Amino acid sequence: MSGEVAAEIMTTHVLDLAKKGNRLDGRALDEMRPVKVQLGYVASADGSALAQIGNTKVLSGIKVEVGKPFPDTPNAGVLTTNAELVPLSSPMFEPGPPTVEAIETSRVVDRAIRAADMVDLASLCITPGEKAWVLYVDCHVLDHGGNLIDTAMLAASAALTHTNVPSKKFEVGEDRALNPKHVPIESTFVRLGDAIVVDPTREEEVACQGRLTIATDEVGNVVAMQKGKVGAFSPQDVTDLVDRAFAHGDRLREIIRKL
Repeated sequence: MSGEVAAEIMTTHVLDLAKKGNRLDGRALDEMRPVKVQLGYVASADGSALAQIGNTKVLSGIKVEVGKPFPDTPNAGVLTTNAELVPLSSPMFEPGPPTVEAIETSRVVDRAIRAADMVDLASLCITPGEKAWVLYVDCHVLDHGGNLIDTAMLAASAALTHTNVPSKKFEVGEDRALNPKHVPIESTFVRLGDAIVVDPTREEEVACQGRLTIATDEVGNVVAMQKGKVGAFSPQDVTDLVDRAFAHGDRLREIIRKL
């Protein structure tokens, strides 16, 4: 049986299950897979966390260095987010330039961090126009079982929440905690026919007719949204999904809070 035929059969099966309110792994439509977060996974990083949602694993490492601020923001630090889809994590990934999926993942995570005002970049200025802290947020996909964006966001938020600024190393004062102002979490939903499910597996992502990622913070704000695929969501769909995103976001933030 060819790969295309097998994929088409799987897509049909996924959609048939969703029509009956079921999913391949037995979850309810609004049920996430098991979630785990482990801090300090990379000893050489200034902050790190391994996040796992189901069998999807993303490692986020934070590196903090002294650099020069951008000319248009001389009184602020710099934040750069990057996502790498390691070939060993999926047969779909190959060595080479960043793929569209890698670029989208990094941009959606970066947007949520910035829109939520998670990191006070003004507090990272050392000498206006000359010296500032530069934060590198790297997300490495170790296993891809679907829903990369939410897993990468969870890893990045956990890592940033437990990041230290190594001031002594650069002789600019005493070491201190980064202390983010907010903790954004992203919740991704996909449409499978008339059903909309949270935390899609890879098979559900392939079969879906639309994807919506909603980023929330802990004070009741929707800080960002990302629409993917070709399907549509009605205004009522979006309203309902926002409520669901807050519920899932609060639960994941509680996991980070207890680490």
